[in-house]
Amino acid sequence: MKTILPFLFLFFCGLSYSQTTITGSVVDDNSQPIPGANILILGTSTGTVTDFDGQFTITYNQNPPFSVQASSVGFETVTVEVTTTNQTINFVLKEGTSLDEVVISASRTPERIFESPVTVERLGLKEIKNTASAEFYDGLENLKGVDVNTNSLTFKSVNTRGFATFANTRFMQLVDGMDNATPTLNFPLGNLLGMIETDVQSVELLPGASSALYGANAFNGILFMRSKNPFDHEGISVYYKQGVTSQEAAGNNEYKDFGIRAAHKFSNKFAGKINFSYLRGTDWAANDTRGKNRNNTFINNDNSTRENNIDYDGVNIYGDLVSTNIKTVANRLVELGRLPNPALANLVPSVNVSRTGYAESDLTDYNAESIKSDWGLYFRPWEDDFEIQYVGKIGSGSTIYQGSNRYRIENFFLQQHKLEIKNKNFFVRGYLTADNAGDSYDMVFTGVNVNRQWKSDEQWFGEYTGAFITGTLAGLNGNEAHANARQVADTGRFEPGTPEFINALNKVTSDPDILTGSQLKSESKIYHGDANYNFSHLTDFAEIQVGGSVRQYVLNSSGSIYTDRLNEIKYSEHGLYTQIQKKFLEDDRLKLTASLRYDKSELFDPFFSPRISLGYNIGENENHNIRASFQTGFRNPDTQALYIGFNVGPIVLLGSALDNPERFTRTISGDQISTAGKAIIGSNSLTYDGSGAYNNSFTRSSVVAFAASQNPADLQIANPGLVKPEQVSSFEIGYRGKIDKIIIDFSTYYNQYKDFIATTDVVNPLYGDVQLTQRLPNNIPVAVAALANSDVQAFRAYTNSTADVSSYGAAIGVSTKIFGGFDLDMNYTYAKLDFDREANPNFQTNFNTPEHKAKASFGNTDLFKNFGFNVAWRWSDNYVWEASFATGEVPAFHVMDAQINYRVPSLKSTFKAGATNLFGDEYFTAVGTGLIGSMYYLSWTINN
Repeated sequence: MKTILPFLFLFFCGLSYSQTTITGSVVDDNSQPIPGANILILGTSTGTVTDFDGQFTITYNQNPPFSVQASSVGFETVTVEVTTTNQTINFVLKEGTSLDEVVISASRTPERIFESPVTVERLGLKEIKNTASAEFYDGLENLKGVDVNTNSLTFKSVNTRGFATFANTRFMQLVDGMDNATPTLNFPLGNLLGMIETDVQSVELLPGASSALYGANAFNGILFMRSKNPFDHEGISVYYKQGVTSQEAAGNNEYKDFGIRAAHKFSNKFAGKINFSYLRGTDWAANDTRGKNRNNTFINNDNSTRENNIDYDGVNIYGDLVSTNIKTVANRLVELGRLPNPALANLVPSVNVSRTGYAESDLTDYNAESIKSDWGLYFRPWEDDFEIQYVGKIGSGSTIYQGSNRYRIENFFLQQHKLEIKNKNFFVRGYLTADNAGDSYDMVFTGVNVNRQWKSDEQWFGEYTGAFITGTLAGLNGNEAHANARQVADTGRFEPGTPEFINALNKVTSDPDILTGSQLKSESKIYHGDANYNFSHLTDFAEIQVGGSVRQYVLNSSGSIYTDRLNEIKYSEHGLYTQIQKKFLEDDRLKLTASLRYDKSELFDPFFSPRISLGYNIGENENHNIRASFQTGFRNPDTQALYIGFNVGPIVLLGSALDNPERFTRTISGDQISTAGKAIIGSNSLTYDGSGAYNNSFTRSSVVAFAASQNPADLQIANPGLVKPEQVSSFEIGYRGKIDKIIIDFSTYYNQYKDFIATTDVVNPLYGDVQLTQRLPNNIPVAVAALANSDVQAFRAYTNSTADVSSYGAAIGVSTKIFGGFDLDMNYTYAKLDFDREANPNFQTNFNTPEHKAKASFGNTDLFKNFGFNVAWRWSDNYVWEASFATGEVPAFHVMDAQINYRVPSLKSTFKAGATNLFGDEYFTAVGTGLIGSMYYLSWTINN
């Protein structure tokens, strides 16, 4: 015992001295604290981050000596050796360059943006905190090569390299590895249900085709948002924003945004966090009263109004979609015996007349709301980088979405649940995404069916035609007779705000039957799993990764959107990929990255997506990097292109999965079929499905031509093919480098598309064949008789274009410091569609991108002690916006955003005052949306 005791004493002494506590601070070269800087014991996973004052404390269970490293995005990394216990270290970090920032998205592995094999844009903590936009997500507008189209106040659609739509199925948005797209819509609703500002660690944007690593939807680009891990970022952070939105159409309205983040590391094994945010404001009101051309969606240039156009269809007027030829009405009144003197029908001209509609503002309150919450439990069983995560997210929101029609998204609900196991070499994750359309509704059909709640179309047009005849007999001229007819037919119409109107509105918006209501119903799901393993720790030859993913879609809209009236629709897809990165030559100046992915959807043949890139560092100090890459991408037709069966009024949107056309069935009877048609088919009712869109249809443009000429030779057979995956081949050359104090990032690309997914408008005669072989006794083709009798169904069919579609462009960004400490960033983007419109007049590419864009920002984070500012300006050239809802020109615009901020270290707070669209010149980025006004706000952020 006497021998053992001294050894035990020495052992416990050793234990007591093996705990080393280090304290200190991290500041920049202006002595300003750097919150959120990373502190790491080199060679270990032990680390922490600095608090709001730049202070830190870290405990390590070893005796000195060892090294501690301090790093922060935008600053040079500093390493200090610890030589004594309880040592105090004060790091001073010099501001670095954006080329030193680390990105993950380009190769699924950490690497300097300087050596990224492809173009990458990044928003770090510094840029997020200093953005002149009201929200970090809006700050993406200032990145080069990026288009942000404003649908509404809380729904903005991010896109790169052309082909922008609000239903942007070409672009992917990932939040902590989870696809943020809603299962029903198959695209993300901006940041409506995304992340809150205080939990954002970084935002990376990868333009261009990325299918080789990320699969089918990574076609035009990917947005990556990463949140803060509670092991590294503890504490409570809060922000509050109060402001005013100002728009001529909607006036001045209150805007408020509140968010809180709470994170705690309970031990070296357990940590957790929870986030909550609430935003409320008023959407940009849409009040475009210009008329649309009935034969397509182009805006008329004749100043069409209800007063001067009897067949008026206003852009943001709903209900006037319903239009009928009153000569046909007069003839039917004669057939039914309701017009006692048949000769009176001769007084009625063969012209179309539309019902009187309601303004969009009559059908929505424009409340914009976003409620988001997420939580996470994190477990490190061995107190190292091996981590098990459970993350849950829920969100509910109200906004406006513009697709084929304008939709009020009301109380839309989305939830995601993820389980992930990972360390620095691998991850395995699985997650569920489920949505619920809530109280959402189609505003166009709301106007149509509120009208029908008051008076049926048959009654309204009958009264209109009768009043026109009466007015003509009384000596009124044509314009006067039409004005009198509308006044008579509209007598007793439900006026907005009256109890009758409100009751009809509530009834219609809670009814999912498109013939009588406008509610959108859906409770769809996506099940997704993916995994990745990096073998770099096992071999020095190269960095090799392998991975894969699997996904299942479950569509359930009860027939209101998809053809799932009888049962839900399920289908799945999976993929496998590998990537190798290898450095060559002296100093590893040459870097080769090669990737290959295999994907298979149960609905289509498999695809291989290769990518190869070379990067070479030039110069004695390797300050210049040139890169060249060949990338491929593909996208499977989205859920709507496959299984939609949605009536939007004059046309039915019809997906073309192999079994979908026959799933869309309708039965019509009574006055829905002409008297002549009933005689031809020998029945008072007729049942048809969507297969005629693909195997018995004329092009819509040729039917319009036939209506004018009455010459069957003008008719052209459509019969489009079923949709299949679209492919793109992309060539890119780029340069990144530092010349003195100027950083330059340049890229240029050329994209060539194959089997471009598009829609085509066709007309299916409900009897007769489009080959015109079936004839009536008088030798008139049966299908021509169907057209003449208006016994047809128009479809917008999803298919692939045989047209040659290419695009090319370039982007350059320049950043530097001037006058000492002022940040100046400028960028320019060029984008061009290479497409022969004259040879393909009926094909819309929806390129929807300005040819020229320019952006600049100017600011200083420390103009004087604790005070900073930033000003951001952007300009867009004019361009044509093509969409199924409306097509027209978007005029050129320029926008200025600005903010000033003041930090109060004693309160751990930052106060900011800002304004977006500072000069108040209202503009729009897509035809049919509300004009974008100004926002003025104050914000208070604590401990972030």
